[in-house]
Amino acid sequence: MSTFERPDYAWRETYFVLFKSAQRPSLERVRAALSDLGEHFELSNSIADEEGNLAFMTLIAPDDFSALDVSYLEGDEVRDQCQEWADEWDKQMETAEDHERLKFMQACDARFDLLHFEYVGEQSEESDDLLDPGALLIVLNALARLTDGIGIDPQAGEFY
Repeated sequence: MSTFERPDYAWRETYFVLFKSAQRPSLERVRAALSDLGEHFELSNSIADEEGNLAFMTLIAPDDFSALDVSYLEGDEVRDQCQEWADEWDKQMETAEDHERLKFMQACDARFDLLHFEYVGEQSEESDDLLDPGALLIVLNALARLTDGIGIDPQAGEFY
């Protein structure tokens, strides 16, 4: 079940991890990488494809008042989107490192979509509970390392 179907969560933003499809990790490798991060996350609804690779998972981060849906996509749609972003961001990239990332991005044919949700259920008026982007960034970086990929915030045109 996607977090979109849970009334106590509201979608806030989507980040991506771009990589080459040959680097797609198995569901077990992703679980192991996330368990190395401690007990910060509750894993639910994980789905693997017929080869055991991650297709979809939901992570709940109660301390951050957030949840993440992570899904896999590959092929022409990913390549086309990467080219569009590269064309759009090329002029605003200032460093040689950023231009190398753009070049790498254009070679990617796979991605993980990280849909970030905020917990909006049963919060008291006195509560200081706020959405913390920590869970999103932790998972983004873990998946980027696991796939030898790069994380991006497409709204800001930033690399992670």
